[in-house]
This record gives sequence, C-alpha cells and structure tokens, in this order.
Amino acid sequence: MLPKSLIRQSHFLGTKIRNLRKRNHLTMEDLSARCIRINPESAPSVSYLSMIERGKRVPSSDMLEVIADVFQKEPAWFLDDEPEKVDITPEKGNRGGIHGMALEPSFLFSNEILQIAIPEMLSQTGISGRQFAHLLIRAHQESNQNHFPDLERAAEEVGLKRLNLSKQDLMDITHRMGLSVQWVSRPPKDMIDELGVSTTQIVTSFFEPPNTIYLNDILKQYPTRLKYDLAVYIGHSVLHNKSSLKSVLSIGQSTNWEENDQSNSSSCLKSKDILQAWRDFESSFFAGALLCPKVPFRQLLDRNGYEINTHIKAGVSPSVAMRRMTVVSPYPHWHYFDAYGQHKLKAVYRGNGIPLPWGNMRQVNDPCQHWAVFRRLSQPQHSSSAQISILDVNGEPRIYCCESVNIADPAGNNRVLCAGIDLNPAIDAQGGDSQAIAESLKSLCVDGGGTSSIPNNIRKEFTTVAKILNINWVERGIQADARVICSRGAVCPRKPSCYDLDS
Repeated sequence: MLPKSLIRQSHFLGTKIRNLRKRNHLTMEDLSARCIRINPESAPSVSYLSMIERGKRVPSSDMLEVIADVFQKEPAWFLDDEPEKVDITPEKGNRGGIHGMALEPSFLFSNEILQIAIPEMLSQTGISGRQFAHLLIRAHQESNQNHFPDLERAAEEVGLKRLNLSKQDLMDITHRMGLSVQWVSRPPKDMIDELGVSTTQIVTSFFEPPNTIYLNDILKQYPTRLKYDLAVYIGHSVLHNKSSLKSVLSIGQSTNWEENDQSNSSSCLKSKDILQAWRDFESSFFAGALLCPKVPFRQLLDRNGYEINTHIKAGVSPSVAMRRMTVVSPYPHWHYFDAYGQHKLKAVYRGNGIPLPWGNMRQVNDPCQHWAVFRRLSQPQHSSSAQISILDVNGEPRIYCCESVNIADPAGNNRVLCAGIDLNPAIDAQGGDSQAIAESLKSLCVDGGGTSSIPNNIRKEFTTVAKILNINWVERGIQADARVICSRGAVCPRKPSCYDLDS
C-alpha cells in the first residue's frame, strides 16, 4: 500500500495512466498483460486497472512501479507535482473550439459537486441556463465533427435523398406527416437583443400542437427560407413526434423554442433547457440533411469546387449550403460563422478548433479587426471573398482559409456567412511541414505590418492542397495577401499592435 503522503499525491495518477495507455494504442487488456509479464504478483487485473484510471483505486507502490516500467517512466512522474497539461488532458478534450480539460481530481468533478457548482457558475457569470444548454450541444456537435448518421438516415427516409426539393415537394411531405399549414401576417419589429445589439426581428413561423404550422406571409417572397422552416417542422415531427412544446422560428436573433417563456433568462439550468436545446439542434440538422442530402450534395459540391453559389443549384439559402459543407465534405477540419451586427455571432461551428473571432459570444473591447468575418461586416461587398489567415492556437500558429459572403436576411439585417478550413492537417497529409510553413508565413506577416504576399514555395504547397481538396476558394485566397489575426487584441502579434494595451 502506498504511504499516506503518496496517496495524497495521486489525484492525477489515473488520468496519466489512461492517457499514456491510449497514446500508445494499448487496451486495458494489453496493459494488464504487459504488467503481468514484468511482475505477475504486482500486476493489476483489467478490472482493477479500470478503477485506477477512473480514480476509484490507488495502486500500491509495487503495482505503480510495474506500470511505470511498462511506460519507461519513474514512479514519481505519475504523482501530482505540477502535472503538464498534455499529460492530463484526454485526446478527446482537444477537439472542438476550446481546448479541453481533465476532470481531475475526480472527486471534485463528481455529479453531485457539478450539480451544485454549475448553477453557481452560471449565476456569477450571467449566463442563462438556455445559453449553457446550447453551449453543451455545440461542444457535442464539434466533438463529433458534425457526424450524426442517425439524423442523416432519418432525413433520407423522408426525402429519399432527393436534391433541390421544391416548395411543393416540402408542402407535400408536410401534409403526409399529418401537418396542416396556415398563413398569418407578422410584421417585423425593431428590438435590442440580449447582447445589446439593435436588430430587426421577424417571426417567420411557429408550430401549435398538435399539428398546425403557421407561416408568415413574408416567406412567400423568400422560398429558400420557407423550405427551411418547413424542413425544420418536418424534422420536429419525425424526431420528436409532434411533442407538446410550442416552437418558434425567427430571423434577427437566435432561434428560440417557446419564445414567450420567461424562464429563458434564468441562470438555473433546467432539464427543460437541455431538452429544448437538443430539439433545436436536431431539428435544424435534420432540415439541412433533408434539403441537402449527403451523397448528392457532396457530388454537387465536388463538381462545382465547393463554390458558395452552389446553393442556387441546390435550391437552398447560402447559410444552409455552407453549414452542410462542414458536414458532407470528406475533409473534417471546418469552421462556420454566421454573424450580424457588431460582435454578434448568430451561429458557430468549430470542428477545426478555431477560436471565436471576438474572444467570446458577447461584445468585447478589443476584437481583432482583421478576421474576414469582421471586415465584411464593416465593409460589405457584393461578391464572396477568400482569405488566408495565420492564427496562434494553443501557442502554435495555424493556417486557415475561409470564404465569406454578405447577405441581407428577410428582416433586412446585414449578415456575414463564413465557411473555412484548417490547412495544417491537409499540408501534413501531403508530407509537408505545416508548423514550419505557418511559422514562416507568420513571421513574414508580422514583419510586413500584419500582411504579406505568399512566397512562391508556400504558394505551391497551398495550391497542391487546394487541388486535392477540390476547394476553389482556397486557390483564390492564395492570390491575395495572407493576414495574421488574433483571438483578442491582448495577444495581437502585429508590430505595432492594433491596440495600445498600456493606455
């Protein structure tokens, strides 16, 4: 048995063993067998090893020595003593928009403690239960990199994998679902949203149980939005069996379920918040899969080099097409932003781990002005544009390319849609050194005051990747200057910095 002094230094021991085991591609059966070959008397069984990794048991000194011998480590390495983040963060915690953390020591991250701490955290930070619920869903979506085959199959069974469904096709499916459609007049209204941003809002449609969809007359002028709303309610019916919760779709702010529910602003995280956030995500994902079925839409994108205007051939809005790009592309390292107003992000997807353009979902005092989405909000353009950007993520520069487009929604709000990819994995897949290329390009941009033309040798690497990925706008981005960007002005790499941080 370990001395008490060692027991009190074992809070991260299980996590370190688990991460070492997984990084070396060993199962618990493999590790147990390796330990048995070294010392059968002190080797852990598979079940005991499982309890060690989950923090339920602490190995004896002899057992720890055997495990340490397998991994060629000193036993002291497994004890607390300022563990390196890489040693205690599981690989699955590195996916999504924010670098993951290890839930260790395990006794501090028990269900009972989290049930107390999370509501207190929400109360202190001013985050509503509904907002936190949507954050959980987004983290789940990013961790899975938009891979939800059950939702894809459900949509394919309804739409039969047909691309470019007409408005009448959607109406016919709606009626087959036993849903009726009524038209109503709902004029737009000016409002200040939850972030203090002035916007015009239109309720485009709402669902009244048990089976009535009410569509705003304005949708007659916007067929792609009409089809999207119908697709959401079809998904609502297929996935959730026309449950009793009233649902509302609107433009000008994030979609809310039960719009008039005053509990939306509560910091208390209720099970109802989780349910509604999950329904919101599933029905929206279903709608995209119904309107742009995976295989035919991927084929269409391949034929057209992932151009944004492919949405016209698919019969959907640019936002639906760009969100589906992140799903159907065989390349998984995508991000997507839907922004309107200053510093307001309506929708976010970060399957490639890119930080948020403005540090968080609220307005900040030092946003980086050089993100493509930010520049397009400030200086709207008629055509789409591509940009190569270099951004430090977790202390290392990464290269991104994005395509952005300005649109005006049916409420008249100026929005910017941005879809992009992380180029580092694609460069490495071709035998290139993405880290060295990113460092070199970052240095050129910093020396050039924040921008630089792309040298021929690097341009050749990017062109190869663009042709392999078959994404036309990557090639267009190469023709323009690369830009160094940051997540916040406080870490601006430009010289001089865009912000006078000493004032």
